[in-house]
Amino acid sequence: MSKKRKKLRFEVGEAESITQCLERMDKEGYRPTRRMEEPVFQEVAKNGKIEVVPVSQKIVFEGILKEEE
Repeated sequence: MSKKRKKLRFEVGEAESITQCLERMDKEGYRPTRRMEEPVFQEVAKNGKIEVVPVSQKIVFEGILKEEE
């Protein structure tokens, strides 16, 4: 059996809800400790110039290993 890491990051997938991500964390034996939201940018050419524009937001949960009870 492989040893689990104490901390692990879980990213909410494209077609996944936040609730589904939290359930996946629970099934893997982790509980959420922090939620991070990171913008996703894309380079777009306008009038010969390259502009960086936000296109979406990525949600990542940091989880720690649940204690064995």
